[in-house]
Amino acid sequence: MKSLFWALLVIVSVGCGSTEQPKAKSEPFTGEISASQLLTEYPQFRSYYEQYQPSASEIAAVKSLSGKSLIVLLGTWCHDSEREVPRLLKLLDLSGVKLESLSLHGVNYNKQEPNNLHQQYDLKYTPTFILMQGENELGRVVEKPMLSLGEDLASFVTE
Repeated sequence: MKSLFWALLVIVSVGCGSTEQPKAKSEPFTGEISASQLLTEYPQFRSYYEQYQPSASEIAAVKSLSGKSLIVLLGTWCHDSEREVPRLLKLLDLSGVKLESLSLHGVNYNKQEPNNLHQQYDLKYTPTFILMQGENELGRVVEKPMLSLGEDLASFVTE
């Protein structure tokens, strides 16, 4: 009788297990996104933005980007993007630099986006920060900077 009780208990316990299927990962954002939209809709990006405290020298270095354009290819799913893109946005805000333009573009897990910028700029890794003057690429920072994001981007202007 005890054996029957334990057998039934095991069967009932197994049968009561969750039958809910794991939720699919949400699809990453693809296409152009504004800085405010990125920080509003993606809490991890906002958190990194709020936590980041750049040095005075890095803020000063970013001022040399005045009049240049920045194209940023990022993944809302990418931990490097979550860390580095908010740093860029904070540097731009604190420095007050006036860029010619700033465009942020989300890519999917295959590093593709609807406007085919991934092909145009030969995207390999995210994030990729591309500094432009007119139609000329001055340089790019891929995944993470060598020194700091501000100093690495500024080095393309002074080279």
